[in-house]
Amino acid sequence: MTSFGDLLGPQPTLLPGDDDAESELLDKRDPAAVAADHPTASIAWAYLAEQAFADGATITAYAYARTGYHRGLDQLRRNGWKGFGPVPFGHEPNQGFLRCVATLARAAKEIGETDEYARCLDLLEDCDPRAAEQLGLDH
Repeated sequence: MTSFGDLLGPQPTLLPGDDDAESELLDKRDPAAVAADHPTASIAWAYLAEQAFADGATITAYAYARTGYHRGLDQLRRNGWKGFGPVPFGHEPNQGFLRCVATLARAAKEIGETDEYARCLDLLEDCDPRAAEQLGLDH
């Protein structure tokens, strides 16, 4: 059984994480420098996207979030994800990708891109039914 109770569904995808990028971010290194040194680390892009959104730089946040989203998709596929199935928020290395999706949703909503907003919410729901709530998004 998967972590979401689906006996026939795929097993959850658990990303390996990027210990160096995560450590540098926890040590308060500039997220832009971390993203430059570790461009495949979605967590660095999540930090950049969230800060840009908080600063009111919606288009910049959108761009950072989309970059982290695509980097996360690459990692998910390399780790067996087929475009669907659980990507649990509770597994910390998955959070960079999911945080990017959430910030992309926020930025899309802010600029009136309602289809993209809905797609992001659907993706979060498919990945982990609790992710949107844990990330502070309304359905």
